[in-house]
Amino acid sequence: MKVAIIVGSTRPGRKADAVARWAYDIAAKRGDAEFEVVDIADFNLPLLDEAMPPMAGRYMNEHTKEWAAKIASFDAFVFVTPEYNRSTSAALKNALDYLFAEWNDKAVAFISYGFAGGLRAVEQLRLIVAELKMASVRSSVGLTFGEDFQGYADFTPRETQEGYLTTTLDEVVAWGVALKTVREAAAAA
Repeated sequence: MKVAIIVGSTRPGRKADAVARWAYDIAAKRGDAEFEVVDIADFNLPLLDEAMPPMAGRYMNEHTKEWAAKIASFDAFVFVTPEYNRSTSAALKNALDYLFAEWNDKAVAFISYGFAGGLRAVEQLRLIVAELKMASVRSSVGLTFGEDFQGYADFTPRETQEGYLTTTLDEVVAWGVALKTVREAAAAA
């Protein structure tokens, strides 16, 4: 079972990388899955530049092929997203839009942050991932600037957040295992 913790922001001064490292440090202690931090900034994805719709699966650009191979290698995902203007980051939305089949029948969970815990970003993402045939788990982690970031800058999560993260990881791993059998049955058919 392989789970990617996706850093969903490329903005200078972003907090997503610190949040992803915190999640990884806790997740890496588990024995039920292998976790990896995947930073979309490392893939240098321009604004969607593929001529064919992702559903066709005919990628022309090398950056898309590399992104597709990376995403295809995972069974489940944890998206770390900021909330920008009541939604997720444009960079994460763009990264999602590049692919289709590589996301299908996989579980996804969310860690969000912002002044209201990033919850509106998660609401938007749940709609997007449903269209990509992903199963979003119920639990999530919502981090607020006022309580989980010292001086609105340094990430210092409240102790209770680790419990929320554990529950979220439990769900995404369980759903990831279940959906892996769905993908295997479809491949065998």
